[in-house]
Amino acid sequence: MSFVLPPLPYDYDALKPHMSERTLHCHYDKHHKGYVDKLNQLSEGTEFEQQMLEGVIRDTFGEDAHQDLFNNAGQVWNHTFFWLSMKPGGGGEPDGRARRLIDKHLGGHARFRSSFIDTAVGRFGSGYVWLVLADGKIKVTSTPNAVTPLTGEAVPLLNCDLWEHSYYLDYQNDRGGFIKAFLDHLVDWEMVNIRLAEHLD
Repeated sequence: MSFVLPPLPYDYDALKPHMSERTLHCHYDKHHKGYVDKLNQLSEGTEFEQQMLEGVIRDTFGEDAHQDLFNNAGQVWNHTFFWLSMKPGGGGEPDGRARRLIDKHLGGHARFRSSFIDTAVGRFGSGYVWLVLADGKIKVTSTPNAVTPLTGEAVPLLNCDLWEHSYYLDYQNDRGGFIKAFLDHLVDWEMVNIRLAEHLD
């Protein structure tokens, strides 16, 4: 079994002006595809070649001998999840269960937004900022490099890529500006509600 690059869920120009077509081509065609290609190269002829992507991530996490495998598998999964965390015309305040849980556990949308931005800006170097479900509550967290909540007990609901290739062409070094645009114009809250229903119903 070869690992494949999942298709983008929208056109390259669908997230403009908040994420440019140029960024999508660079990020998806080069970086995401590069991780898929490298994962196939590293896993060929090994016990991981026939595994599902999530299994590779869990089985290689924390294993020095398989660090390269983990890094590329984690990046493939994290990038796919990132594309699915956005949609054209998204962003703003959520509704439904996401809104109720944000109000209950995070003190409302304004506090959630502030926490998400602060967590993202405060992440030193590369990584991801997440909204996760853990022990029946939602919270904001971040992970370094290719690490994903799949390696623990938390259920990922939403993520934003903090690697520079995610935003540098559009925002230069303004990571905070990128995160604000992500929250205000790109987040797919409908997908967050679907994920909550899958794990709470």
